Amino acid sequence: MTAVATLEDRYTEVHDRVAEAAERSGRRAEDVILVAVTKAAEPEQIRQLIELGHRDFGENRVQQLVQRVGMVEEYFERMRVLSHTRSAREADRLLSGTRGEPDKIRWHMIGHLQRNKARKAVDCCRLIQSVDSLRVAEELQTIGFKKDIDIEVLLQVNCSGEDTKYGCPVPAAKALAEQIDSMGHVRLRGMMTMAQLTDEPDVARLTFGRGRELFEEIAKLGVGDGRFNLLSMGMSGDYQIAIEEGANIVRVGSAIFHEPQ
Repeated sequence: MTAVATLEDRYTEVHDRVAEAAERSGRRAEDVILVAVTKAAEPEQIRQLIELGHRDFGENRVQQLVQRVGMVEEYFERMRVLSHTRSAREADRLLSGTRGEPDKIRWHMIGHLQRNKARKAVDCCRLIQSVDSLRVAEELQTIGFKKDIDIEVLLQVNCSGEDTKYGCPVPAAKALAEQIDSMGHVRLRGMMTMAQLTDEPDVARLTFGRGRELFEEIAKLGVGDGRFNLLSMGMSGDYQIAIEEGANIVRVGSAIFHEPQ
Protein backbone atom coordinates (compact mmCIF):
# COMPACT_ATOMS: atom_id res chain seq x y z
CA MET A 1 0.00 0.00 0.00
CA THR A 2 1.32 3.43 -0.95
CA ALA A 3 1.91 5.76 2.00
CA VAL A 4 -0.34 8.81 2.16
CA ALA A 5 1.59 11.98 1.37
CA THR A 6 1.75 14.46 4.21
CA LEU A 7 1.37 18.22 3.83
CA GLU A 8 5.14 18.52 4.19
CA ASP A 9 5.60 15.96 1.40
CA ARG A 10 3.29 17.89 -0.91
CA TYR A 11 4.89 21.21 -0.01
CA THR A 12 8.36 19.83 -0.71
CA GLU A 13 7.19 18.37 -4.02
CA VAL A 14 5.75 21.73 -5.12
CA HIS A 15 9.01 23.45 -4.17
CA ASP A 16 10.97 20.88 -6.16
CA ARG A 17 8.76 21.38 -9.20
CA VAL A 18 9.06 25.16 -8.92
CA ALA A 19 12.85 24.77 -8.86
CA GLU A 20 12.81 22.45 -11.90
CA ALA A 21 10.58 24.79 -13.90
CA ALA A 22 12.70 27.79 -12.92
CA GLU A 23 15.83 25.97 -14.07
CA ARG A 24 14.19 25.17 -17.41
CA SER A 25 13.53 28.90 -17.85
CA GLY A 26 17.09 29.85 -16.96
CA ARG A 27 16.37 31.04 -13.43
CA ARG A 28 16.70 29.86 -9.84
CA ALA A 29 13.99 28.66 -7.46
CA GLU A 30 14.67 31.78 -5.37
CA ASP A 31 13.56 33.90 -8.32
CA VAL A 32 9.98 32.60 -8.01
CA ILE A 33 7.62 33.52 -5.16
CA LEU A 34 5.35 30.66 -4.14
CA VAL A 35 2.06 31.97 -2.73
CA ALA A 36 0.22 29.28 -0.76
CA VAL A 37 -3.50 29.84 -1.38
CA THR A 38 -5.41 29.13 1.83
CA LYS A 39 -8.93 29.30 0.36
CA ALA A 40 -9.77 25.70 1.35
CA ALA A 41 -7.03 25.05 3.92
CA GLU A 42 -7.63 24.05 7.51
CA PRO A 43 -6.22 26.38 10.20
CA GLU A 44 -3.87 23.64 11.40
CA GLN A 45 -2.51 23.24 7.87
CA ILE A 46 -1.71 26.96 7.70
CA ARG A 47 0.06 26.80 11.05
CA GLN A 48 2.02 23.76 9.90
CA LEU A 49 3.13 25.53 6.74
CA ILE A 50 4.30 28.48 8.83
CA GLU A 51 6.28 26.08 11.00
CA LEU A 52 7.90 24.76 7.83
CA GLY A 53 9.08 28.30 7.16
CA HIS A 54 6.60 29.44 4.54
CA ARG A 55 5.79 33.16 4.57
CA ASP A 56 3.71 34.08 1.48
CA PHE A 57 -0.01 33.28 1.65
CA GLY A 58 -2.93 34.26 -0.57
CA GLU A 59 -6.69 34.54 -0.13
CA ASN A 60 -9.56 34.98 -2.58
CA ARG A 61 -12.11 36.64 -0.32
CA VAL A 62 -11.58 39.62 1.97
CA GLN A 63 -13.76 38.28 4.77
CA GLN A 64 -11.80 35.04 4.93
CA LEU A 65 -8.53 36.96 4.56
CA VAL A 66 -9.33 38.98 7.69
CA GLN A 67 -10.11 35.79 9.60
CA ARG A 68 -6.90 34.09 8.45
CA VAL A 69 -4.77 37.10 9.36
CA GLY A 70 -6.32 37.23 12.82
CA MET A 71 -5.72 33.51 13.32
CA VAL A 72 -2.06 33.79 12.33
CA GLU A 73 -1.48 36.82 14.55
CA GLU A 74 -3.02 34.92 17.47
CA TYR A 75 -0.75 31.97 16.71
CA PHE A 76 2.38 34.12 16.78
CA GLU A 77 1.23 35.76 20.00
CA ARG A 78 0.87 32.35 21.62
CA MET A 79 4.37 31.49 20.46
CA ARG A 80 5.73 34.69 21.98
CA VAL A 81 4.08 33.83 25.29
CA LEU A 82 5.44 30.31 25.01
CA SER A 83 8.93 31.71 24.54
CA HIS A 84 8.82 32.99 28.14
CA THR A 85 7.99 29.57 29.55
CA ARG A 86 9.88 26.33 30.00
CA SER A 87 9.09 25.55 26.34
CA ALA A 88 11.20 28.40 25.02
CA ARG A 89 13.29 26.12 22.81
CA GLU A 90 10.18 24.85 21.02
CA ALA A 91 8.89 28.38 20.55
CA ASP A 92 12.21 29.46 19.09
CA ARG A 93 11.99 26.60 16.61
CA LEU A 94 8.47 27.53 15.55
CA LEU A 95 9.26 31.23 15.23
CA SER A 96 12.39 30.75 13.12
CA GLY A 97 11.23 29.93 9.61
CA THR A 98 13.71 28.47 7.16
CA ARG A 99 12.28 30.38 4.18
CA GLY A 100 11.20 33.66 5.77
CA GLU A 101 11.56 35.97 8.74
CA PRO A 102 9.76 35.17 12.00
CA ASP A 103 6.40 36.95 12.34
CA LYS A 104 6.72 38.40 8.82
CA ILE A 105 3.81 36.80 7.00
CA ARG A 106 3.11 38.38 3.62
CA TRP A 107 -0.55 38.17 2.62
CA HIS A 108 -1.64 38.50 -1.01
CA MET A 109 -5.17 39.39 -2.08
CA ILE A 110 -5.67 37.29 -5.21
CA GLY A 111 -9.46 37.28 -5.63
CA HIS A 112 -11.84 39.85 -7.07
CA LEU A 113 -11.73 43.01 -4.96
CA GLN A 114 -14.92 44.98 -4.33
CA ARG A 115 -14.51 48.67 -3.61
CA ASN A 116 -16.42 48.50 -0.32
CA LYS A 117 -13.97 45.89 0.99
CA ALA A 118 -10.80 47.53 -0.26
CA ARG A 119 -9.91 49.15 3.07
CA LYS A 120 -9.89 45.82 4.90
CA ALA A 121 -7.73 44.30 2.17
CA VAL A 122 -5.24 47.17 2.48
CA ASP A 123 -5.04 46.67 6.24
CA CYS A 124 -4.17 42.99 5.80
CA CYS A 125 -2.18 42.66 2.58
CA ARG A 126 1.38 43.11 1.44
CA LEU A 127 0.30 42.93 -2.21
CA ILE A 128 -3.10 43.24 -3.89
CA GLN A 129 -2.87 41.18 -7.08
CA SER A 130 -6.37 41.77 -8.43
CA VAL A 131 -6.77 45.40 -9.47
CA ASP A 132 -8.74 45.17 -12.71
CA SER A 133 -10.46 48.54 -13.10
CA LEU A 134 -9.86 52.24 -12.70
CA ARG A 135 -12.62 52.46 -10.07
CA VAL A 136 -10.87 49.96 -7.80
CA ALA A 137 -7.53 51.71 -8.30
CA GLU A 138 -9.12 55.08 -7.45
CA GLU A 139 -10.59 53.61 -4.27
CA LEU A 140 -7.15 52.36 -3.26
CA GLN A 141 -5.67 55.76 -4.05
CA THR A 142 -8.22 57.39 -1.72
CA ILE A 143 -7.38 54.91 1.04
CA GLY A 144 -3.66 55.40 0.53
CA PHE A 145 -4.04 59.18 0.65
CA LYS A 146 -6.04 59.08 3.90
CA LYS A 147 -3.61 56.67 5.54
CA ASP A 148 -0.55 58.34 3.99
CA ILE A 149 0.76 55.01 2.73
CA ASP A 150 1.70 53.51 -0.61
CA ILE A 151 -0.30 50.44 -1.69
CA GLU A 152 1.44 47.93 -3.93
CA VAL A 153 -0.74 46.27 -6.56
CA LEU A 154 -0.73 44.12 -9.66
CA LEU A 155 -2.91 44.79 -12.69
CA GLN A 156 -5.16 41.81 -13.32
CA VAL A 157 -5.62 41.18 -17.04
CA ASN A 158 -7.98 38.68 -18.65
CA CYS A 159 -5.51 37.15 -21.10
CA SER A 160 -7.65 34.07 -21.74
CA GLY A 161 -10.55 36.20 -22.97
CA GLU A 162 -13.11 34.18 -21.01
CA ASP A 163 -16.35 35.93 -20.09
CA THR A 164 -16.39 34.15 -16.73
CA LYS A 165 -13.06 35.60 -15.61
CA TYR A 166 -12.37 38.94 -13.98
CA GLY A 167 -9.61 41.12 -15.33
CA CYS A 168 -9.00 44.10 -17.53
CA PRO A 169 -9.39 43.30 -21.25
CA VAL A 170 -6.05 42.95 -23.02
CA PRO A 171 -6.60 45.94 -25.39
CA ALA A 172 -7.26 48.26 -22.42
CA ALA A 173 -4.38 47.07 -20.23
CA LYS A 174 -1.68 49.53 -21.29
CA ALA A 175 -3.90 52.58 -20.86
CA LEU A 176 -5.12 51.38 -17.47
CA ALA A 177 -1.55 50.70 -16.35
CA GLU A 178 -0.56 54.26 -17.21
CA GLN A 179 -3.60 55.66 -15.37
CA ILE A 180 -2.77 53.67 -12.23
CA ASP A 181 0.87 54.71 -12.51
CA SER A 182 -0.16 58.37 -12.29
CA MET A 183 -1.67 57.86 -8.82
CA GLY A 184 0.41 59.09 -5.91
CA HIS A 185 -0.36 56.32 -3.41
CA VAL A 186 -0.82 53.26 -5.64
CA ARG A 187 2.36 51.50 -6.75
CA LEU A 188 1.95 49.31 -9.83
CA ARG A 189 4.41 46.45 -9.34
CA GLY A 190 3.37 44.15 -12.18
CA MET A 191 0.62 42.05 -13.68
CA MET A 192 -1.52 39.03 -12.83
CA THR A 193 -3.44 36.68 -15.11
CA MET A 194 -5.03 33.23 -15.19
CA ALA A 195 -5.27 30.55 -17.87
CA GLN A 196 -8.29 28.49 -18.78
CA LEU A 197 -9.08 25.46 -16.65
CA THR A 198 -8.00 22.79 -19.10
CA ASP A 199 -6.07 19.55 -19.34
CA GLU A 200 -4.35 20.80 -22.49
CA PRO A 201 -0.94 22.29 -21.60
CA ASP A 202 -0.63 24.06 -24.95
CA VAL A 203 -3.75 26.11 -24.23
CA ALA A 204 -2.37 27.31 -20.89
CA ARG A 205 1.04 27.97 -22.44
CA LEU A 206 -0.54 30.15 -25.12
CA THR A 207 -2.33 32.26 -22.51
CA PHE A 208 0.77 32.61 -20.33
CA GLY A 209 2.89 33.49 -23.34
CA ARG A 210 0.43 36.20 -24.24
CA GLY A 211 0.52 37.44 -20.64
CA ARG A 212 4.31 37.60 -20.61
CA GLU A 213 4.38 39.56 -23.86
CA LEU A 214 1.84 42.07 -22.53
CA PHE A 215 3.77 42.34 -19.25
CA GLU A 216 6.95 43.17 -21.18
CA GLU A 217 5.12 45.72 -23.34
CA ILE A 218 3.75 47.50 -20.27
CA ALA A 219 7.17 47.47 -18.63
CA LYS A 220 8.61 49.22 -21.68
CA LEU A 221 6.19 52.09 -21.04
CA GLY A 222 8.27 52.92 -17.96
CA VAL A 223 5.48 52.48 -15.40
CA GLY A 224 6.30 51.72 -11.80
CA ASP A 225 9.54 53.71 -11.68
CA GLY A 226 11.48 50.64 -12.76
CA ARG A 227 9.74 48.37 -10.23
CA PHE A 228 7.17 46.88 -12.60
CA ASN A 229 8.77 43.46 -12.24
CA LEU A 230 6.22 41.00 -10.83
CA LEU A 231 4.36 38.61 -13.13
CA SER A 232 1.84 36.44 -11.29
CA MET A 233 0.64 33.51 -13.39
CA GLY A 234 -0.16 29.88 -12.69
CA MET A 235 -2.09 27.85 -10.14
CA SER A 236 -2.01 24.24 -8.93
CA GLY A 237 -2.72 22.72 -12.32
CA ASP A 238 -0.39 24.83 -14.46
CA TYR A 239 2.19 26.61 -12.31
CA GLN A 240 5.14 24.83 -13.92
CA ILE A 241 4.06 25.99 -17.39
CA ALA A 242 3.56 29.51 -16.03
CA ILE A 243 7.11 29.58 -14.65
CA GLU A 244 8.51 28.30 -17.93
CA GLU A 245 6.68 31.18 -19.64
CA GLY A 246 8.14 33.80 -17.31
CA ALA A 247 6.04 33.96 -14.12
CA ASN A 248 7.90 34.92 -10.96
CA ILE A 249 4.84 34.52 -8.71
CA VAL A 250 2.68 31.39 -8.68
CA ARG A 251 -0.48 30.84 -6.63
CA VAL A 252 -0.77 27.24 -5.44
CA GLY A 253 -3.45 25.89 -3.11
CA SER A 254 -4.80 22.38 -3.67
CA ALA A 255 -1.43 20.91 -4.69
CA ILE A 256 -0.15 21.80 -1.22
CA PHE A 257 -3.15 21.46 1.05
CA HIS A 258 -5.11 18.52 -0.38
CA GLU A 259 -4.53 14.88 -1.12
CA PRO A 260 -4.80 14.03 -4.84
CA GLN A 261 -8.14 12.39 -5.64
